[in-house]
Amino acid sequence: MLSNTDQLALKKTLDIICGKWRLYIIFQLGSQTRRYGELRRLIPDISEKILIQELKALIVLGVLTKKSYSEVPPRVEYSLTEKGHQILPVLLQLKTIGEKFATPDDEN
Repeated sequence: MLSNTDQLALKKTLDIICGKWRLYIIFQLGSQTRRYGELRRLIPDISEKILIQELKALIVLGVLTKKSYSEVPPRVEYSLTEKGHQILPVLLQLKTIGEKFATPDDEN
């Protein structure tokens, strides 16, 4: 049986990684700071509305930071926080597990 502390820790982890797109966003920001347009190109199947929603949620969770520049046109950059960078090794492990369980039928 999990203690209350363990349950809270697992809930917080699920809050961060749940959602179809959050892991993709975190993974794309793992190596460098990116602009909104770059993220849209790197994750082409995500809608604008969902990308904005997920970016905001990850900022609130303390996983991402957003830096706005007062330029014309406006420029906004997203990057991982220290907490966000701590998630990357786990993401790579999850990717490895997915590769082990993947079958040729999964491509379709």
